[in-house]
Amino acid sequence: MPEVKLTAILIFCAIPAAAATLRLGIIGTDTSHVTAFTEILNDESSPDHVPGGQVVAAYKGGSPDIESSATRVDKFADELRTKWKVRFFTNIAEMCRNVDAVLLESVDGRVHLAQVRAVIAAHKPVFIDKPLASTLEDAREIDRLARAAGVPWFSASSLRFGEIAETMKFADATGVETWGPGPLEPHHQLDLAWYAIHPIELLYALMGPGCEEVSRTYTPDADVIVGRWKDGRIGTVRALRPYSDYGAVVFRPKQILESPSRPADSYRPLLVEVMKFFETGQPPVSNQETLEIFAFMDAAQRSKDEGGRPMRLR
Repeated sequence: MPEVKLTAILIFCAIPAAAATLRLGIIGTDTSHVTAFTEILNDESSPDHVPGGQVVAAYKGGSPDIESSATRVDKFADELRTKWKVRFFTNIAEMCRNVDAVLLESVDGRVHLAQVRAVIAAHKPVFIDKPLASTLEDAREIDRLARAAGVPWFSASSLRFGEIAETMKFADATGVETWGPGPLEPHHQLDLAWYAIHPIELLYALMGPGCEEVSRTYTPDADVIVGRWKDGRIGTVRALRPYSDYGAVVFRPKQILESPSRPADSYRPLLVEVMKFFETGQPPVSNQETLEIFAFMDAAQRSKDEGGRPMRLR
Protein backbone atom coordinates (compact mmCIF):
# COMPACT_ATOMS: atom_id res chain seq x y z
CA MET A 1 0.00 0.00 0.00
CA PRO A 2 1.44 3.42 -0.91
CA GLU A 3 2.60 5.45 2.06
CA VAL A 4 0.29 8.41 1.35
CA LYS A 5 -2.80 6.21 1.32
CA LEU A 6 -1.80 4.43 4.54
CA THR A 7 -1.26 7.75 6.30
CA ALA A 8 -4.71 8.92 5.31
CA ILE A 9 -6.34 5.80 6.69
CA LEU A 10 -4.43 6.02 9.96
CA ILE A 11 -5.65 9.57 10.45
CA PHE A 12 -9.19 8.30 9.85
CA CYS A 13 -8.81 5.54 12.46
CA ALA A 14 -7.20 7.57 15.23
CA ILE A 15 -9.57 9.43 17.52
CA PRO A 16 -8.82 13.19 17.84
CA ALA A 17 -7.57 14.12 21.29
CA ALA A 18 -10.13 16.91 21.53
CA ALA A 19 -13.07 14.59 20.84
CA ALA A 20 -15.82 13.94 23.38
CA THR A 21 -15.62 10.93 25.69
CA LEU A 22 -14.91 7.90 23.53
CA ARG A 23 -17.43 5.10 23.35
CA LEU A 24 -15.56 1.86 24.03
CA GLY A 25 -16.64 -1.67 23.18
CA ILE A 26 -15.42 -4.88 24.83
CA ILE A 27 -15.09 -8.22 23.03
CA GLY A 28 -15.06 -11.20 25.40
CA THR A 29 -16.32 -11.11 28.99
CA ASP A 30 -14.45 -14.20 30.22
CA THR A 31 -11.65 -12.42 32.11
CA SER A 32 -11.62 -10.29 35.24
CA HIS A 33 -9.91 -7.61 33.16
CA VAL A 34 -13.27 -6.54 31.72
CA THR A 35 -14.78 -5.58 35.07
CA ALA A 36 -11.54 -4.09 36.40
CA PHE A 37 -10.99 -2.03 33.24
CA THR A 38 -14.62 -0.87 33.16
CA GLU A 39 -14.47 0.35 36.75
CA ILE A 40 -11.27 2.32 36.09
CA LEU A 41 -12.68 3.87 32.91
CA ASN A 42 -16.32 4.42 33.91
CA ASP A 43 -16.16 5.30 37.63
CA GLU A 44 -15.03 8.90 37.97
CA SER A 45 -14.91 8.52 41.76
CA SER A 46 -12.33 5.71 41.58
CA PRO A 47 -8.82 6.74 42.73
CA ASP A 48 -7.51 4.87 39.67
CA HIS A 49 -9.91 6.55 37.22
CA VAL A 50 -8.57 7.11 33.71
CA PRO A 51 -10.58 9.74 31.80
CA GLY A 52 -11.34 9.95 28.11
CA GLY A 53 -13.48 6.90 27.45
CA GLN A 54 -16.33 4.81 28.81
CA VAL A 55 -17.25 1.19 28.16
CA VAL A 56 -20.74 1.30 26.67
CA ALA A 57 -20.99 -1.90 24.63
CA ALA A 58 -19.88 -5.52 24.73
CA TYR A 59 -19.94 -8.86 22.92
CA LYS A 60 -19.93 -11.77 25.36
CA GLY A 61 -17.96 -14.43 23.45
CA GLY A 62 -16.52 -17.26 25.54
CA SER A 63 -14.78 -20.60 24.90
CA PRO A 64 -16.64 -23.69 26.19
CA ASP A 65 -13.52 -25.90 26.09
CA ILE A 66 -11.53 -23.64 28.45
CA GLU A 67 -12.78 -23.91 32.04
CA SER A 68 -11.67 -20.43 33.13
CA SER A 69 -13.66 -18.99 30.23
CA ALA A 70 -16.80 -21.13 30.43
CA THR A 71 -17.20 -20.69 34.19
CA ARG A 72 -16.73 -16.90 34.23
CA VAL A 73 -18.09 -15.46 30.99
CA ASP A 74 -21.68 -15.08 32.23
CA LYS A 75 -20.67 -13.75 35.65
CA PHE A 76 -18.59 -10.91 34.23
CA ALA A 77 -21.19 -10.19 31.55
CA ASP A 78 -23.88 -9.86 34.22
CA GLU A 79 -21.75 -7.41 36.19
CA LEU A 80 -21.16 -5.25 33.12
CA ARG A 81 -24.86 -5.31 32.30
CA THR A 82 -26.26 -4.65 35.79
CA LYS A 83 -23.62 -2.49 37.48
CA TRP A 84 -22.33 -0.50 34.51
CA LYS A 85 -25.38 -0.60 32.20
CA VAL A 86 -23.28 -1.88 29.28
CA ARG A 87 -25.28 -2.75 26.19
CA PHE A 88 -24.67 -6.23 24.77
CA PHE A 89 -24.67 -7.14 21.09
CA THR A 90 -25.04 -10.55 19.45
CA ASN A 91 -22.29 -9.94 16.90
CA ILE A 92 -19.07 -7.97 16.79
CA ALA A 93 -19.83 -6.07 13.57
CA GLU A 94 -22.97 -4.56 15.06
CA MET A 95 -21.17 -3.62 18.24
CA CYS A 96 -18.45 -1.88 16.25
CA ARG A 97 -21.04 0.37 14.60
CA ASN A 98 -21.89 1.73 18.05
CA VAL A 99 -18.40 2.43 19.43
CA ASP A 100 -15.31 4.50 18.63
CA ALA A 101 -12.65 1.99 19.75
CA VAL A 102 -12.40 -1.62 20.91
CA LEU A 103 -10.86 -3.57 23.78
CA LEU A 104 -10.48 -7.19 22.63
CA GLU A 105 -10.42 -9.02 25.96
CA SER A 106 -11.25 -12.66 25.18
CA VAL A 107 -9.07 -14.79 27.45
CA ASP A 108 -8.62 -17.37 24.67
CA GLY A 109 -5.90 -16.29 22.25
CA ARG A 110 -7.14 -18.79 19.65
CA VAL A 111 -10.21 -16.69 18.85
CA HIS A 112 -8.48 -13.32 18.53
CA LEU A 113 -7.78 -13.52 14.80
CA ALA A 114 -11.40 -14.36 13.96
CA GLN A 115 -12.77 -11.73 16.33
CA VAL A 116 -10.47 -8.92 15.21
CA ARG A 117 -11.44 -9.32 11.55
CA ALA A 118 -14.76 -7.52 12.16
CA VAL A 119 -12.99 -4.77 14.10
CA ILE A 120 -10.52 -4.22 11.27
CA ALA A 121 -13.36 -4.21 8.73
CA ALA A 122 -15.03 -1.47 10.79
CA HIS A 123 -11.77 0.54 10.93
CA LYS A 124 -11.78 0.83 14.72
CA PRO A 125 -8.50 1.15 16.66
CA VAL A 126 -8.11 -1.93 18.86
CA PHE A 127 -6.22 -2.95 21.98
CA ILE A 128 -5.78 -6.74 22.03
CA ASP A 129 -5.25 -8.07 25.53
CA LYS A 130 -2.81 -10.88 26.24
CA PRO A 131 -2.20 -13.13 24.53
CA LEU A 132 -2.32 -11.45 21.12
CA ALA A 133 -2.83 -14.92 19.61
CA SER A 134 -2.10 -18.59 20.30
CA THR A 135 0.39 -19.01 17.42
CA LEU A 136 3.05 -16.93 15.73
CA GLU A 137 1.21 -17.35 12.43
CA ASP A 138 -2.03 -15.90 13.84
CA ALA A 139 -0.12 -12.99 15.39
CA ARG A 140 1.48 -12.17 12.05
CA GLU A 141 -1.86 -12.45 10.24
CA ILE A 142 -3.48 -9.99 12.66
CA ASP A 143 -0.66 -7.55 11.91
CA ARG A 144 -0.92 -8.13 8.16
CA LEU A 145 -4.67 -7.53 8.06
CA ALA A 146 -4.45 -4.42 10.25
CA ARG A 147 -1.61 -2.92 8.20
CA ALA A 148 -3.42 -3.59 4.94
CA ALA A 149 -6.48 -1.75 6.26
CA GLY A 150 -4.51 0.97 8.04
CA VAL A 151 -6.05 0.07 11.41
CA PRO A 152 -3.92 0.84 14.50
CA TRP A 153 -3.51 -1.98 17.03
CA PHE A 154 -1.36 -2.86 19.98
CA SER A 155 -1.06 -5.59 22.56
CA ALA A 156 0.80 -5.59 25.86
CA SER A 157 0.94 -7.06 29.32
CA SER A 158 0.18 -4.65 32.15
CA LEU A 159 3.69 -5.44 33.44
CA ARG A 160 5.07 -3.47 30.50
CA PHE A 161 3.97 -0.27 32.28
CA GLY A 162 4.32 -1.43 35.90
CA GLU A 163 6.78 -0.51 38.63
CA ILE A 164 9.52 -2.96 37.62
CA ALA A 165 9.57 -1.95 33.95
CA GLU A 166 9.39 1.75 34.81
CA THR A 167 12.18 1.77 37.41
CA MET A 168 14.63 -0.94 36.29
CA LYS A 169 15.30 -0.20 32.62
CA PHE A 170 18.92 0.87 32.03
CA ALA A 171 20.67 1.54 28.74
CA ASP A 172 23.83 -0.17 30.00
CA ALA A 173 22.13 -3.39 31.18
CA THR A 174 24.26 -6.37 30.18
CA GLY A 175 21.56 -8.94 30.96
CA VAL A 176 18.21 -9.44 32.68
CA GLU A 177 16.46 -12.26 34.52
CA THR A 178 12.71 -12.14 35.09
CA TRP A 179 10.27 -14.51 36.75
CA GLY A 180 6.54 -14.91 37.18
CA PRO A 181 3.60 -17.31 36.92
CA GLY A 182 3.70 -19.84 34.11
CA PRO A 183 0.59 -22.07 34.22
CA LEU A 184 -0.04 -23.79 30.90
CA GLU A 185 -3.25 -24.18 28.87
CA PRO A 186 -3.36 -27.29 26.66
CA HIS A 187 -5.38 -25.71 23.83
CA HIS A 188 -2.79 -23.03 23.11
CA GLN A 189 -0.15 -24.15 20.61
CA LEU A 190 2.33 -21.69 22.14
CA ASP A 191 1.84 -22.79 25.73
CA LEU A 192 3.93 -19.93 27.15
CA ALA A 193 1.53 -17.42 25.57
CA TRP A 194 -1.21 -18.37 28.02
CA TYR A 195 0.41 -16.81 31.11
CA ALA A 196 4.21 -16.80 30.93
CA ILE A 197 3.87 -14.02 28.38
CA HIS A 198 3.81 -11.66 31.39
CA PRO A 199 7.39 -12.30 32.58
CA ILE A 200 8.50 -12.67 28.94
CA GLU A 201 7.13 -9.24 28.09
CA LEU A 202 8.76 -7.86 31.23
CA LEU A 203 12.05 -9.24 29.91
CA TYR A 204 11.51 -7.40 26.62
CA ALA A 205 10.51 -4.21 28.43
CA LEU A 206 13.91 -4.26 30.18
CA MET A 207 16.07 -5.70 27.35
CA GLY A 208 14.40 -4.34 24.21
CA PRO A 209 14.12 -6.36 20.98
CA GLY A 210 16.97 -8.12 19.20
CA CYS A 211 16.89 -11.73 20.40
CA GLU A 212 18.15 -14.24 17.84
CA GLU A 213 18.24 -17.63 19.64
CA VAL A 214 16.22 -19.28 22.42
CA SER A 215 16.54 -22.46 24.47
CA ARG A 216 14.02 -23.83 26.94
CA THR A 217 14.28 -26.28 29.81
CA TYR A 218 10.91 -27.67 30.85
CA THR A 219 9.80 -29.47 34.02
CA PRO A 220 6.26 -29.88 35.41
CA ASP A 221 6.98 -27.19 38.02
CA ALA A 222 8.81 -24.59 35.96
CA ASP A 223 10.28 -23.49 32.67
CA VAL A 224 13.60 -21.73 32.20
CA ILE A 225 13.84 -19.88 28.89
CA VAL A 226 17.18 -18.38 27.86
CA GLY A 227 17.47 -15.90 25.01
CA ARG A 228 20.67 -14.75 23.34
CA TRP A 229 20.49 -11.25 21.88
CA LYS A 230 22.36 -10.19 18.74
CA ASP A 231 24.69 -7.96 20.76
CA GLY A 232 25.71 -10.85 23.05
CA ARG A 233 23.45 -10.04 26.00
CA ILE A 234 21.57 -12.89 27.66
CA GLY A 235 18.00 -12.66 28.95
CA THR A 236 16.42 -15.35 31.11
CA VAL A 237 12.80 -16.04 32.11
CA ARG A 238 11.72 -18.45 34.84
CA ALA A 239 8.02 -19.37 34.53
CA LEU A 240 6.77 -20.94 37.76
CA ARG A 241 3.77 -23.19 38.36
CA PRO A 242 1.17 -22.95 39.51
CA TYR A 243 1.63 -19.24 40.39
CA SER A 244 4.18 -16.84 41.86
CA ASP A 245 4.94 -13.16 42.28
CA TYR A 246 6.73 -11.25 39.53
CA GLY A 247 10.31 -10.03 39.74
CA ALA A 248 13.48 -9.15 37.91
CA VAL A 249 17.23 -8.88 38.31
CA VAL A 250 19.13 -6.45 36.09
CA PHE A 251 22.86 -6.85 35.53
CA ARG A 252 24.86 -3.67 34.87
CA PRO A 253 28.65 -3.28 34.48
CA LYS A 254 29.13 -2.18 38.10
CA GLN A 255 25.79 -2.96 39.70
CA ILE A 256 23.26 -5.76 40.13
CA LEU A 257 19.72 -4.66 40.95
CA GLU A 258 16.77 -6.76 42.15
CA SER A 259 13.15 -5.65 42.07
CA PRO A 260 11.10 -5.28 45.29
CA SER A 261 9.55 -8.51 46.55
CA ARG A 262 6.02 -7.18 46.00
CA PRO A 263 6.02 -4.52 43.28
CA ALA A 264 3.07 -2.17 42.89
CA ASP A 265 0.33 -3.78 40.82
CA SER A 266 -2.29 -1.73 38.98
CA TYR A 267 -4.04 -1.72 35.62
CA ARG A 268 -4.15 2.08 35.61
CA PRO A 269 -0.78 2.64 33.85
CA LEU A 270 -1.80 0.26 31.07
CA LEU A 271 -5.16 1.99 30.58
CA VAL A 272 -3.49 5.40 30.48
CA GLU A 273 -1.49 4.11 27.51
CA VAL A 274 -4.55 2.50 25.94
CA MET A 275 -6.45 5.81 26.01
CA LYS A 276 -3.48 7.70 24.55
CA PHE A 277 -3.34 5.09 21.79
CA PHE A 278 -7.05 5.44 21.00
CA GLU A 279 -6.63 9.22 20.73
CA THR A 280 -3.45 9.22 18.61
CA GLY A 281 -3.35 5.89 16.78
CA GLN A 282 0.28 5.50 17.91
CA PRO A 283 0.98 2.26 19.85
CA PRO A 284 3.22 2.64 22.93
CA VAL A 285 4.85 -0.69 22.03
CA SER A 286 5.83 -1.21 18.42
CA ASN A 287 3.95 -3.93 16.59
CA GLN A 288 7.29 -5.36 15.46
CA GLU A 289 8.45 -5.82 19.06
CA THR A 290 5.18 -7.55 19.93
CA LEU A 291 5.65 -9.91 16.99
CA GLU A 292 9.23 -10.62 18.10
CA ILE A 293 7.90 -11.64 21.51
CA PHE A 294 5.74 -14.21 19.71
CA ALA A 295 8.73 -15.35 17.64
CA PHE A 296 10.59 -15.74 20.97
CA MET A 297 7.80 -17.97 22.35
CA ASP A 298 7.64 -19.89 19.06
CA ALA A 299 11.37 -20.62 19.27
CA ALA A 300 10.94 -21.66 22.91
CA GLN A 301 8.14 -24.05 21.92
CA ARG A 302 10.32 -25.64 19.24
CA SER A 303 13.17 -25.90 21.73
CA LYS A 304 10.90 -27.68 24.21
CA ASP A 305 9.78 -30.09 21.49
CA GLU A 306 13.44 -30.80 20.67
CA GLY A 307 14.50 -31.48 24.26
CA GLY A 308 15.97 -28.04 24.95
CA ARG A 309 18.00 -27.58 21.78
CA PRO A 310 18.62 -23.87 20.96
CA MET A 311 16.36 -22.51 18.22
CA ARG A 312 16.71 -19.39 16.16
CA LEU A 313 13.79 -17.01 15.94
CA ARG A 314 11.78 -17.37 12.73
